[in-house]
Amino acid sequence: MSIVLGQNQYGKAENRVVRIYRDRDRHEIRDLNVSTALRGDFSDAHLVGDQARVLPTDTQKQTVYAYAKEVGVGEIEDFALALGRHFVNDTEPVEGARIEVEEYSWRRIEVDGREHDHSWVRTGQETRTTVLTIDGKGGAESVVSGLKDLVLLKSTGSEFHGFLVDDYTTLTPTRDRIMATSLLARWRYVGTDVAWADTYTRIRQILLEKFATVHSLALQQSLYEMGKAALEACSEVAEIRFSAPNKHHFLYDLSPFGLENPHEVFNVGDRPYGLIEATVLRDDAPPAGRAWDTIPGFC
Repeated sequence: MSIVLGQNQYGKAENRVVRIYRDRDRHEIRDLNVSTALRGDFSDAHLVGDQARVLPTDTQKQTVYAYAKEVGVGEIEDFALALGRHFVNDTEPVEGARIEVEEYSWRRIEVDGREHDHSWVRTGQETRTTVLTIDGKGGAESVVSGLKDLVLLKSTGSEFHGFLVDDYTTLTPTRDRIMATSLLARWRYVGTDVAWADTYTRIRQILLEKFATVHSLALQQSLYEMGKAALEACSEVAEIRFSAPNKHHFLYDLSPFGLENPHEVFNVGDRPYGLIEATVLRDDAPPAGRAWDTIPGFC
């Protein structure tokens, strides 16, 4: 038996970058969290501590901030592509890269009914995401974009009954319940010639509309219909994956106070919770390669 080094990568995680555009009186803001990771033959660094082929993680960090100025921050997918192509094409030992970008949304503050030119307020918990994977010099470029922490709730139009029962089952079937989740959704693009912002906006709206309008017999059914509708509307997307915790709402017993509770007052349980994960894809979707490597939260 011998011990060998397996797959490895290294980089600089969670570089918080805020880019302000000040070329006009009305400023613009882009707020990102950028993580980089490089792949290649870095075995000497692990086996004998030789750093000759290692581009420091600090250099990766400096590149991120320099590119925020030199290249600029438009769509996060384009920013990730610029960084990934630089590291792979311009750094000899680097054979592949993984660039992950999260974007936080800001809305302009209104003063006397008008949007302020240089003041904002953070909006909601939802975060837009993208992960770029480049596998080999001149190799495949895979973009997986999406969103996380999109909190959804419907107060009716959801049922759960007819499930398998055994000796330990105590759950009561229901034909009218609150269904709520904090949605994590990521979708893999077929290529990189994509109108990123338009597609993101379209998919997000489809997910919201289907969540609201599908009369759901299970969260699984809702997720499938959401994914199906997104793929039908967006030919540039090969597959979409969901991770959806079931945010349980329990009808509260008000009988000790002589009060009826016709599905109006609930206790929200934060844990434990059901976790539903699903992939919806085209039957002719091109192979994913390493696109989903190191992206947690999916089956």
